[in-house]
Amino acid sequence: MLNVGRLRVFREVAHRGSISAAAVALDYTQSAVSQQIAALEAETGLALLERHPRGVSLTAAGQTLIGHADGVLARLEAAEEALQAISGLRGGRLRMASFASAGATLMPRAIAEFRAAYPGVELSLAEGEPEEIAPRLRGGELDLALLFEFEGESVLGERTRSVELIEDPMFLALPPEHRLAARRRLELADLAGEAWVQTSASSNCARHVVRRCHAAGFEPNVAFESDDYQTVQGLVAAGVGVALIPRMALSPARDDIAVRTLADGTVRSVIAATAPSARLVPSAGAMLGILEAIAAEDQTNGAPALRRTPRRSY
Repeated sequence: MLNVGRLRVFREVAHRGSISAAAVALDYTQSAVSQQIAALEAETGLALLERHPRGVSLTAAGQTLIGHADGVLARLEAAEEALQAISGLRGGRLRMASFASAGATLMPRAIAEFRAAYPGVELSLAEGEPEEIAPRLRGGELDLALLFEFEGESVLGERTRSVELIEDPMFLALPPEHRLAARRRLELADLAGEAWVQTSASSNCARHVVRRCHAAGFEPNVAFESDDYQTVQGLVAAGVGVALIPRMALSPARDDIAVRTLADGTVRSVIAATAPSARLVPSAGAMLGILEAIAAEDQTNGAPALRRTPRRSY
């Protein structure tokens, strides 16, 4: 079996093109580097380097070995990184993803608290819809994800651990001059003849809106689609349609739309989920605890009022 330490020295020489440069990078003497390379060549029984006056180049055997060495050493370095994370969360990384409205509300607070407590852990955050995030979580590309689900549906697999953080109610958004805007509480059936603005047809929210409209006895006339809820609000404000928007996506809410409660209200559950391998990533458990604490604080203090952003004049 090839010696891992010698492979590291060989990789440094191969990438830098000289024994002297590798010695400087590794803080070794040139003699020590030469001895490591000689021992590795003895292990393989092949010449790995060609020596030149101004450096070295790889032989065919050396080129073959470096191709494998890079992959082997990368795996070992990943293992070392995971072990560092186990040792008191002083290192490692946490790969996360979130749907957009949670990424704008819950995640910034959670990331700030996590970084204050564990500054040595590298954090990354991607954005996507639950149906996009869930396969990446199950496949091990992510350690933790924030998703949402409606009653009767789930995008998560059996092996993922999930915790419901909050319930996010859906509100009806109307143009302020709409005939029903003066009413504080509406039935979905009241909007049967309206043009609708919703997220893209394949999204969970859009499918839920269609199901709710069907249950209310009508087929929604979807006139406009956008996965950006600020765009959805803008279209409603322009008077071209109505929309069902989750509370989290109404932060901030425009001051030129009317936000009304549905009598037959519906909610989506905001869920934090960890990958099957998350037990090997202690930072995932730490972040999950922070998210649960933030959600519990919000529930204790009551649901925050819809924050509005002033209308601008141009």
